[in-house]
Amino acid sequence: MLDVRRMQVLRAVVTGGSVTAAAAHLGYTPSAVSQQIAALERQAGAALLERSGRGVRPTAAGLLLAEHAAVIGRHLAEAETALAELRAGRTGRLAVRYFATAGAALVPPALARFRRDHPDVRVDLRLVDPDDPLPEVERGEADLAVVVHPRGRASRAGVRLVHLLDDPYLAVLPQRHRLAGRQVLDLADLADEPWVGSEPAGPCREVVRDACGAAGFSPHVAVESEDYPTTQAFVAAGLGVAVVPHTGLDSPRPDVVVRPLRNPSPTRAIHAAVRESTLDQPALRGLVDALRHAAAARR
Repeated sequence: MLDVRRMQVLRAVVTGGSVTAAAAHLGYTPSAVSQQIAALERQAGAALLERSGRGVRPTAAGLLLAEHAAVIGRHLAEAETALAELRAGRTGRLAVRYFATAGAALVPPALARFRRDHPDVRVDLRLVDPDDPLPEVERGEADLAVVVHPRGRASRAGVRLVHLLDDPYLAVLPQRHRLAGRQVLDLADLADEPWVGSEPAGPCREVVRDACGAAGFSPHVAVESEDYPTTQAFVAAGLGVAVVPHTGLDSPRPDVVVRPLRNPSPTRAIHAAVRESTLDQPALRGLVDALRHAAAARR
């Protein structure tokens, strides 16, 4: 296999017209340059230089390798520039996973802010609701995931959770419900009500189930819903009550009543999950900061 470094030495000799000129350009001794050329000739199996007056000129084989060395040199320079741009966070690609509510509440403003500072970084977004995206982060298939994870609970090894937002659940009642006149509800007030289930199986449903368990009951789910607008429609029709996170109620219907909950207040903790080994990447840090800014604006 031809040695790229020796090919660059050959290129310097061909460009300079002599071993002495190449040595001065490269900061080598003439003897060192001659040794590199001799070693390259052994690798190539052909003579690469021939004497011409006081200097040298390339053979056909030497000219061929010198031309390829020039191409390789340009490619190496381009690679070094691209690497520097990537390391500085000015280019590259980030794979991001998120769940539906975060997609509406946090990801769009964060992405808009991120693109102002990193216009040439490509962000590939994918909705993963209701699947858990943490394994994708752990395996390196995703650079960042917006996830629901209980505060204080350990994450997977090698994954850092950056807290973004505590998102409390609110009670959603039919407009003429017997509890609609109260300003705040105890969670236990909903124990005997039919519920409209608003969360698929996963960490969000666990938040609600755990809070109900702490209040001493297990909710009776009469109707299952796949999204929060549909949940509100079922509630408005009188089919049950629901608990919906604050970020899922940006557009409450006029024919439902929304009330805060207490004793306890179910709250899901939203985090950005990233690998510990990637936290030094400027682009990834910029995206985390943009998500933090979007979460702060929500608060």
